[in-house]
Amino acid sequence: MSEKNRTLLMVAYGSLLSGYGILAERRGGGSRLVARDAFPLTLTNARRGLAKPSSHGHYLAMDLEQIDGDAPIVADVTDGTDAEGIGVLGLVFDREWAPKIARREEYDPGKFVELIELADKANQPLGEFLLAIAQRTNFDHLAYRTALRELLDYTSEGYIFHPIPLRDGRIGVAAIGSGFEGSGDPSVRSKRHEYGMDRLLPLNEALSVSTFDLDTDGQVGYFVECLMGGIHGLGVADLAHGIDLASSLGADVKKRIAATLPLEHALFLQATSLDERRYRQAFSGLNDDRLEPFFAALSEK
Repeated sequence: MSEKNRTLLMVAYGSLLSGYGILAERRGGGSRLVARDAFPLTLTNARRGLAKPSSHGHYLAMDLEQIDGDAPIVADVTDGTDAEGIGVLGLVFDREWAPKIARREEYDPGKFVELIELADKANQPLGEFLLAIAQRTNFDHLAYRTALRELLDYTSEGYIFHPIPLRDGRIGVAAIGSGFEGSGDPSVRSKRHEYGMDRLLPLNEALSVSTFDLDTDGQVGYFVECLMGGIHGLGVADLAHGIDLASSLGADVKKRIAATLPLEHALFLQATSLDERRYRQAFSGLNDDRLEPFFAALSEK
């Protein structure tokens, strides 16, 4: 085993933004993960939204796209204060978690392990190994997926692992949906294409999708896993766009957050292996006026 891949740096932007989501509390913990460290990040040249039909239920999971398709998505280490871009989470996992990470992202666990072993043989961290492929394909996501499929003789209809360079020199890995434009293999139809998900959606629009039997309860529950990242100072106000707090949907989101809020801090520490001191050094807490109304239960204490 290469020393360079004893740990894996993952860039999380959906349900892995909260302890509630990382530990899969809503789903009974069946796909729970436990990282060894965590820190806030902000992505530039990126947008996210609901688009990828989930394997964990009948709802849309979060997906990530480039704004400029000829340039990489780039991450900055930040506490989320006055940061431009979208707030995400850097999660450091011991290598032993690789199969469970892959399974949660609908990627063949054996193939993910094989991919890491190829990086070992190249004496490179996984992110650096994948970034070289992305650079050769000019950061075109479909071309990258095609090159990765040729390397592994495999692609996924769900999520595919892409490199995310950090400005400090590290390179993380994010699970990005097998896109509407293709999975990298003409014989493997992506879930986004199968269900006609040609663009990223906010929550209010996702609830109106008619291309499959959407579970409203599951959709809102998943969304709350993502939005809960806001209480750790992560920049997730983009996710709340379009939700009228006075509507029944807004009331439902607030009710679910209020029910989860008392548990979130402890769940987040458990999910990230952080102690209180390290948590407070890295995370700023709720700091966005646009999110405060969703966390009314916090401000009322």
